[in-house]
Order: sequence, then C-alpha cells, then structure tokens
Amino acid sequence: MNTTVSEGVQLAKDVVAASAEVPAGVGLVVAVPFTHLCAVADVVKGTRVCLSAQNCADKEKGAYTGEVSVDMLVSTGCEYTILGHSERRQYYGETDAKLVEKVKLALSRGLKVILCVGENLDEREAGRHFDVVGEQTRNVLFAFSAEEMKNIVIAYEPVWAIGTGKTATAEQAQEIHAFIRKTVAEKFGAAVADDMTILYGGSCKPSNAKELFACADIDGGLIGGAALKAEDFIAIAKSY
Repeated sequence: MNTTVSEGVQLAKDVVAASAEVPAGVGLVVAVPFTHLCAVADVVKGTRVCLSAQNCADKEKGAYTGEVSVDMLVSTGCEYTILGHSERRQYYGETDAKLVEKVKLALSRGLKVILCVGENLDEREAGRHFDVVGEQTRNVLFAFSAEEMKNIVIAYEPVWAIGTGKTATAEQAQEIHAFIRKTVAEKFGAAVADDMTILYGGSCKPSNAKELFACADIDGGLIGGAALKAEDFIAIAKSY
C-alpha cells in the first residue's frame, strides 16, 4: 500500500525506461494497487514489463462491496495476480481453502498466479517451517492439474524476514525452495516441478540478490520495499 496513482505511474515509467539494462531472459512484472492498474497498464503496454494485481476476490461478481473481481483485473490489461501474500494471510485471515477458490477464478480467466507460501518467526524457531510450507503448498496446488500448474508461480516468503531487515541466508532460502520443488514433484512429477518458477520473497535487495539468485532452486524474486526505487528494482533484476 504505497504511492499515489501519479507516483506509481512515474515509478512504472522509470522501470520501463531502465528495463533495457536487464538481460533478455529475465521476466519483469510490476504488481500495483488496484487504483493504479489502468494508468500503469498504459505505461507498460507494448513493453517487456508485465502488469500484476496484488490480490483478487474469491467470487465472480455480485454484492461484495469493495472487492475486485478477476474479470475487472483482466479488463485493465492485467496478466498476473499475487495471491496468498503473507500479509493477506496474517491481517485478513485468508485461508488455503479461500485461496483455492481465488486461484481457480484467476486461472479460468487467463490470469497467471503468483502464489505465496511461507512461515512466521514462531514457526521457524519451532522448527516447523517445512511442515507449514509443505502444508500450504499441498493444500492449494494439489487442487490443480499439471496443465494448470504452467500458469502458477510460487513465491516463498519467510514472513520473519519481511520488513524486519532480517534476511534468510542463501542456504536457508535454497533449502526451502528445493523442498517446495520436491513437494511439487511428488504430486506432478519432476518435469512439472523443474519447469515451475519459484521466487524468493524475503527482504531481497541489490546487496544480496546475486547470492540468492545463484542458488539452484531460486528462480527470481518477489520484491517488496526495494521495488519502490526503480534503480534498486532494476539492479536486483540485473543480478539474476
């Protein structure tokens, strides 16, 4: 929940302007507030930068005041939506069951989904991180087919490393990413798991991006605070 519309448009323009610096094989997606979607869609149209929402409703349409449907997102030019972000789970009580409905709706309208999983500090310190991340992954992804998995990206968020200044070590991040890929392989097979994009989403910044992205199972980043400066976002993308 950052930037006014005009500030967001300028940030998107800055990202697009610098995107030529990023190697051709690296995908770039900006995930903006609902209020910004139409304006930013005009900025990124025809460029290599794709547009994402930060959430969507779990209903198609109707008397759900304040909600934003997948059809509304598609009508703005959105290609992606982020679902199950740790803040949505923590502050707004989003459950895995509700996320299954959201993912189904998003995929049915041709949106790609960035699905977030991750443990909080208490769960990490109790040694339950594999249990929590495995459960979240199975509860949502196992409701879908191998074909549908082609349009789902996973983002691992160590909740204890978001906005705290703490960062998972490259070894900790790689360990969980490899576990997620193994969990996907158990259900869908190695080919689907190997093809799946798994992003790291815990305080990734220019200073640590290269080390994180060098890990075998880390395919990119879901960038939070560092993405509010175009130069930092582009520096992170260039690290891959």
